[in-house]
Amino acid sequence: MRNAASAIEWPTLLLLLVTYALWALGTTAAFGLSPILGIALTGLAIAQFSSLQHEILHGHPFRSRLLNEILGFPALNLTVPYGRFRDTHLAHHHDPILTDPYDDPESNYLDPAVWARLPRIHKALFRFNNTLFGRITIGPILGNILWLVTEAKAIRRNDPGVRRDWALHLGGLSLVAGWLWLAAMPWWAYLLAAWFGHALLKIRTFLEHRAHEAARARTVIIEDRGPLALLFLNNNLHVVHHMHPAVPWYRLPALYAANRDHYQRRNEGYVYRSYLDIFRAYLFRAKDPVPHPLMPGPDRR
Repeated sequence: MRNAASAIEWPTLLLLLVTYALWALGTTAAFGLSPILGIALTGLAIAQFSSLQHEILHGHPFRSRLLNEILGFPALNLTVPYGRFRDTHLAHHHDPILTDPYDDPESNYLDPAVWARLPRIHKALFRFNNTLFGRITIGPILGNILWLVTEAKAIRRNDPGVRRDWALHLGGLSLVAGWLWLAAMPWWAYLLAAWFGHALLKIRTFLEHRAHEAARARTVIIEDRGPLALLFLNNNLHVVHHMHPAVPWYRLPALYAANRDHYQRRNEGYVYRSYLDIFRAYLFRAKDPVPHPLMPGPDRR
């Protein structure tokens, strides 16, 4: 649905430039003025940059994949190579596998058989992580540990492209390290900013998908138009994005408004009015169980 007359999607490109500028401000002048302010602005920029990387992997803002990937090359979020984000996320877009603990790279569920074997302390951590409060506090740490362990296994197996993407990631990290060598922000503060950025993203992913027999009904709609919708680039209208992954972020609200009843019928009413409603309902309460509720007990592996 890209305008054939336009080779550049300017809203995306301009927002990316603003995000880089905010990141630079947060790590320099803002941190010198107030460490708390610097960490907060840098964390916001990291979260916004991750949302923009999501746009980039779906083919925005240029028609050239190379140009797009150059824009998303710096490793501002530290732990997720762009190439791995691209490949795992595009795999996630195969809707029939959504929420599957094995096939969906972004699933938050566990196989019930795996869950049954976990020590009590691990179960307690996963249960706490299944509340919104847990997801935005320990979620960035737990999620990154699980991610890095999975990636280490893929590197050892020499899965196609994984070593290449991590090698490129080291180049992106070197850009960040070089900047921080000269900037006012020390590494301990940048790690806090990265945690804050990941925590913001956990709000978006908290209930993005649910276990449901029908694949079309697994993806949420959150009708929020506030600052979080901008931070997440309207990915809160998630079923619209899954149905039209090539549509840029700034066109999703109009597309949803024109076909609101259709999308809500399609996902069988998996709809929330706002993120405030989600905070009220699930800040200290789990929405879903950790073990996938539709999977049989025996381990499939």
